[in-house]
Amino acid sequence: MKDNQLVTLSKSFAVDIIKLCDCIKAREKSNAVISQLLRSGTSIGANIHEANYAASRADFINKLQIALKECYESDYWLDIFKESGIIADDEYSRMFSQCSKLRKLLIASITTAKTNAPGGNNGATV
Repeated sequence: MKDNQLVTLSKSFAVDIIKLCDCIKAREKSNAVISQLLRSGTSIGANIHEANYAASRADFINKLQIALKECYESDYWLDIFKESGIIADDEYSRMFSQCSKLRKLLIASITTAKTNAPGGNNGATV
């Protein structure tokens, strides 16, 4: 499994999200929307960290699925920020690229965890 890469990338993404949101706040943009991106972008790594201390395989998979949902939400907010002109295209591209890498790693980790689970898929979906 790619846990170390997932942990490292999610932490780096969270730090970059915090810096981006601070920069946007300095430009006096909408704080309500900034809070949404800040929450979802930093939650990815927190859920991955929690997954590493899961009580069971099902709990592990659940935490990674929550991280994946937060990743999709971050994608959404980044897109809204770009479309509304809150962030420039280059800022968007850099952050979207990081988020996409995280999403792919999360999907691969969830798939691996489900495949290696006793009984196969466990009925859960990604």
